[in-house]
Amino acid sequence: MAEARQTPASAGEPRILVVGPSWVGDMVMAQSLFMTLKARQPGSRITVVAPAWSRPILERMDEVDEVACLEVGHGQFGLATRRHLARSLQGRFDHAIVLPRSWKSALVPFLARIPLRTGFTGEQRLWLLNDRRRLDKTVLDQTVKRFVALGLPAEEAARGDFPIHRPKLRLDTENLVERRVELGLSSRPAIGMMPGAEYGPAKQWPLTYFRELARLLVVEGFEVRVLGGPKDVDAGEVIADALPHTHNLCGRTRLADAVDLLGDCQQVVTNDSGLMHVAAAVGTRIQAIYGSSSPGYTPPLTENAEVHYLGLDCSPCFQRTCPLGHTNCLNQLMPERVLRAVLESAG
Repeated sequence: MAEARQTPASAGEPRILVVGPSWVGDMVMAQSLFMTLKARQPGSRITVVAPAWSRPILERMDEVDEVACLEVGHGQFGLATRRHLARSLQGRFDHAIVLPRSWKSALVPFLARIPLRTGFTGEQRLWLLNDRRRLDKTVLDQTVKRFVALGLPAEEAARGDFPIHRPKLRLDTENLVERRVELGLSSRPAIGMMPGAEYGPAKQWPLTYFRELARLLVVEGFEVRVLGGPKDVDAGEVIADALPHTHNLCGRTRLADAVDLLGDCQQVVTNDSGLMHVAAAVGTRIQAIYGSSSPGYTPPLTENAEVHYLGLDCSPCFQRTCPLGHTNCLNQLMPERVLRAVLESAG
């Protein structure tokens, strides 16, 4: 996969620029759009404008031909950086699709003078887009539907009855073998655990529940791999401390490594998080735990999943922290329930 570079588009090869999202899970779900574009426009080439951290995910997608990294920190405007990137893209694309709804996300395609610029209306960016779509949240009731809709003709997209291609990330078996040796993993069947959720604690199952489940799974003959980023190291330690056959891998692996290690797991137990969508895209059996969010809005895009969701009267609230102070949507979902589901799936 190439870096962004100055090459003119050929007349017979549609060139599409997609401004990608800023979260791991959303970037995985964006592959459904890329699949749709390739199916609808055979021979098209897709370039994705994305944060540098997302390159390892995009490199595992067969549909992505090129990544144009936008080196701007989260929440930063970075006008000079956006102008520089826009200059490098100018004259190369017929169509741009802007997935985020922010004003600044539409700026690069506008500055690059891409003739057709598609996106949902929002944040006063009317003059930045010339193919503006109204977002009907009752019809496009899932994040992935909203992404795919932007790659379809407006009338078809508005109906909301179009097919969704499920994301599928490539695995690197060589990298997996190297990581297994380096990390001292065993030949036991592996269960992945993802205790993190970037959005906030109202999406995070209690760490004590993860730990109790890990203890019970080890007794049943499994190896437990706790996966996450540097922010999740302490959480991983709470789960893995002094438990045999339990590995805290948080902060010890790259995103590309996590893709391969999740593909090697028999099942995963996970909050509604970015790594949940990665696990779905590599085909691993998922035990998905939902608290403040809705499994209807951001479900794992796979048939190989079981959702654990209590559906209390106060759910989903979509808040970062529980507005009622009790987080019963997660605290009342006990480890024994998830253990039974894991064992039944393991057969």
